[in-house]
Amino acid sequence: MKKIYLGSDHAGFKLKEKLKKWLTKQKIPFEDLGNKIYDSKDDYPDFAKKVAKAVVKNKTKGILLCGSAQGMSIAANKMKGVRAAIPFSVKEAKLSREHNDANIICLSGWYSRFTLATKMLKIFLNTSFSKAPRHKRRLNKVKKLR
Repeated sequence: MKKIYLGSDHAGFKLKEKLKKWLTKQKIPFEDLGNKIYDSKDDYPDFAKKVAKAVVKNKTKGILLCGSAQGMSIAANKMKGVRAAIPFSVKEAKLSREHNDANIICLSGWYSRFTLATKMLKIFLNTSFSKAPRHKRRLNKVKKLR
């Protein structure tokens, strides 16, 4: 498995640290692109940008965490080549990969429970894009949006 990239602001920091331990136990290679320390004044766009750039450059996946997950998703999706999704169930995590070829999963530091987060991550990291013609067609239309 390719290295995945993680990033969080202060609101996602605690969950990110737990997920790093889980990723290590699962022997999933990762790199934490910040924040590396808890800083209540940090800003989510800084970490969304770092992770999004690394994901696109290395053609891999990423995990972003902030309070609601919404800010990280909005910021990451500004970057060309990023398809950041915010699943709230295992089924949504699977569909985000199969149907949308999502390459970044955004999780809420306020509302995501560790057990569900790890179940969604396992599915997200191990599910492939279906490549069904209808999904390819739709993604090509998304690419053309400005």
